[in-house]
Amino acid sequence: MRQYLLDEIGKADISRIKTYLDEHAIPARLEGIWWVDLQEDLLNEQQYAHRDFQPFCFAIELGDKFIKFEFLIRSRLYLRCPYVDYANRQQRDFIMGFADRLVEDLGLRT
Repeated sequence: MRQYLLDEIGKADISRIKTYLDEHAIPARLEGIWWVDLQEDLLNEQQYAHRDFQPFCFAIELGDKFIKFEFLIRSRLYLRCPYVDYANRQQRDFIMGFADRLVEDLGLRT
């Protein structure tokens, strides 16, 4: 899996990250997972054309000492979606921007 990983995060910061994600992302049914939807202008051609599978998103996993930002873009509504793909450059920039804002907003030391 292609992903951006921040590790060796202290317990107090993990709690702050959880609060941040609860405010800026969509909690998944699985504990420790959040979704961030992509705006339509970030979708690739196929994702944009197939509105029935939207919204498309990326996943964030929060563990006890790490946070992972996945570079896999998937449908939030359908597990089996033919338009799942790794992030293109624009989508990757969006994911990295989200991660950078989280680090900056919370003043994390990584």
